[in-house]
Amino acid sequence: MKMPLNRRILRYLISSLLLIGAWQSSLGQAAKGFVADKIIAKVDNYIVLRSELEGAYQNYLANGGTASEASKCGLFSQLVITKLLVAKAEIDSVVVTNLEVDNNTEQRMNMILQNSGNSPEQLERTYGKTLEQIRFELRDQIREQMLSNEMQRKITKGLSITPAEVKRFFNKIPIDSLPFYSADVEVGEIVKVAKPSSSQILATKRRLSEIRDRILAGENFNELAKKYSEDPSAQYNNGEYGYVGRGAMVPTYEAMAFKIKEGEISQPFESPFGYHIMQLIDRRGNEYNSRGILLTAVPSKDDIVRAQQFLDSLRRKIVKDSIKFEQAAKQFSDDQKSKGFGGFFTDQDGGIRISIKELDPVVYFTIDSMKGGTISKPITYRTDDGKDAVRILYFKKRLLPHQANLKEDWHRIQAAALAHKKDKMLDKWFTKARQDVFIKLDPAYKSCNILE
Repeated sequence: MKMPLNRRILRYLISSLLLIGAWQSSLGQAAKGFVADKIIAKVDNYIVLRSELEGAYQNYLANGGTASEASKCGLFSQLVITKLLVAKAEIDSVVVTNLEVDNNTEQRMNMILQNSGNSPEQLERTYGKTLEQIRFELRDQIREQMLSNEMQRKITKGLSITPAEVKRFFNKIPIDSLPFYSADVEVGEIVKVAKPSSSQILATKRRLSEIRDRILAGENFNELAKKYSEDPSAQYNNGEYGYVGRGAMVPTYEAMAFKIKEGEISQPFESPFGYHIMQLIDRRGNEYNSRGILLTAVPSKDDIVRAQQFLDSLRRKIVKDSIKFEQAAKQFSDDQKSKGFGGFFTDQDGGIRISIKELDPVVYFTIDSMKGGTISKPITYRTDDGKDAVRILYFKKRLLPHQANLKEDWHRIQAAALAHKKDKMLDKWFTKARQDVFIKLDPAYKSCNILE
């Protein structure tokens, strides 16, 4: 199979942010009448629209890409491969939970609103669609993206690379093609999410019980779900999830669905997302349909102060060298992503040396006034999923701009070599997997040689 662009670059281009950009671009073009849309590829039950390709291409150019037919063919190839991965995920029973998809969708919707600078009403006017319609269309793409990622992880699971392979990979790169890295930093954090007190949790359960009583007294579950539920999907599905099989929901929610009787409304129960009440609508074998209302317990000011006091005490111990920062992060931090790396922020390949351009602006401006080797005082902030939290930042050091080399950039080169090895495995998988599904491409794109 001929790939006009390096697939690793393409995977980046079709990553979450660009998928949103491509979706916005294609929707915007369609709204303005610029795209005469049509299906340009079918992969089993999945399709690629011309607007998807044009949207991805326009965002590729906006992100500094070079205009060429090869570039467009490369993007088309990756869109087809993504649909193939999703189709095979369906065949191989690879799943992502509805709650994961819904939460991801809400985060992306917020990102779209922030990046566009528009109010919800302006966004609706721009695209000629309601927020519910926009969210529904975006949700489908996010679900496909998540399934595609899960399928890729399944295909390349267990693949590793030796130091000798890394060196061979690096030595094959022409000197004039080696990347030049701008200023990098090593920055860590220890996060404490403000945990609601027992009184806050009790108040949340009481609110759910009151809503449950109103439903039992005759009020409409769906209307109350849309009004009160903090599950983002409730705004367009009114709290009703439709038929799902085992594994589609988090375990505690699923367990409740198989515990209560049809028509019964549960008492409040806890899941990783918060507290729920659920009504089982129907159950058939291993599938069930339910509706739910989700509320989260909100920390009080005193709860936030307790988190600050904990980190302030921990900071003093680190400064006195009673405990190492990395050890403290692994033991006490609530940020699951960074604690596995001793509290350090990492790039997309897991390296702790990251470009200052990749830092969150708040983090950047905080460390800009710090000296290397120092730790900030506790700082309150909100996590990406909207939780009240406190953190301390450790500014370890700043590294000067330099051309890539094995000594300073081993992790980056190792990651690139492993990605190249994964690409070759995915190429082999594609050649075999395309025999298992129906693929039809628009003749206008024959020159892209996707199936050769």
